[in-house]
Amino acid sequence: MKSFIHKYNDIITKEKLLKAWEEFLRGKKNRKDVILFQAKLANNLFDLHNDLKNRTYRHGEYVAFSISDPKPRQIHKATVRDRLLHHLIYQELYKYFDTKFIHDSYSCRLNKGTHKAMDRFRVFAGKVSKNNTKTCWILKGDIKKFFASIDHEILKKILEKHIEDKDILWLLNQVINSFNPGLPLGNLTSQLLVNVYMNEFDQFAKHKLKVKYYIRYADDFVILSEDKKQLFVLWRYIAIFLGKELKLELHPDKIFIKTLASGIDFLGWVHFPDHRVLRTTTKRRMLKNVENDPKAESIQSYLGLLSHGNTKQIRDSLTYHI
Repeated sequence: MKSFIHKYNDIITKEKLLKAWEEFLRGKKNRKDVILFQAKLANNLFDLHNDLKNRTYRHGEYVAFSISDPKPRQIHKATVRDRLLHHLIYQELYKYFDTKFIHDSYSCRLNKGTHKAMDRFRVFAGKVSKNNTKTCWILKGDIKKFFASIDHEILKKILEKHIEDKDILWLLNQVINSFNPGLPLGNLTSQLLVNVYMNEFDQFAKHKLKVKYYIRYADDFVILSEDKKQLFVLWRYIAIFLGKELKLELHPDKIFIKTLASGIDFLGWVHFPDHRVLRTTTKRRMLKNVENDPKAESIQSYLGLLSHGNTKQIRDSLTYHI
């Protein structure tokens, strides 16, 4: 396996910090903390570069706030200085790790996303069911308390398999150790690091279990098969691997084996052999949001989402508000 070849001093240059700042700034120019940081940008970049160069950098505290997205979640927001560093780390490491991920990992990756994952699901379902002439069984599961359950020491050992430079590992440890337990929802680096972590599971599923029809999006995964009994066997192996190797637990209320014909809830949609419909709770939340705040741009955004399924009735309802 080829390692990440770049050296620490090559990735913490002032030029790359400035590039990371330009990427970080997109869509954030009017935020108060960003305005204050930018007012003394040259000094702030110099100080951060100096701390990185001297290995005296220490990650700051987080500010916590809650959102409903759609279920209640707690987001932890780092300082502008630390978020700038997150962008630097991401821009330097993403391309390398993206080449290590399997094709059918779709979360937080360029040219991937939920719609690509759903389209892939449709292709797999057609192949397994022989164009809806055979029963397609699906094992669907996700991880209990996913971000909070990421084990720091296991994550560090995984990173050590890929990165030889001790100073880069030191920097990554500063970010990883800044939050406990697990990784914070809200960090750009968390999006990358959870994919690095779950890539161990992806590789196990594809190369050890030899699963052909497998899709993962964040902590949600599906396996499609003609053989129901084989899926129960895979379920047992998966639970053992996740617990032993990654200290993760399958959510007991969100893992099941069902037929495609009965409807599979995956990525906010309920999938059937020849169509998919929006999850009922998502539909109700969408209509409630539009009734409370019928902005044209929000409605157009929802209509774009709805174009990916069989949603004529709800699209008509939204169009009424334009």
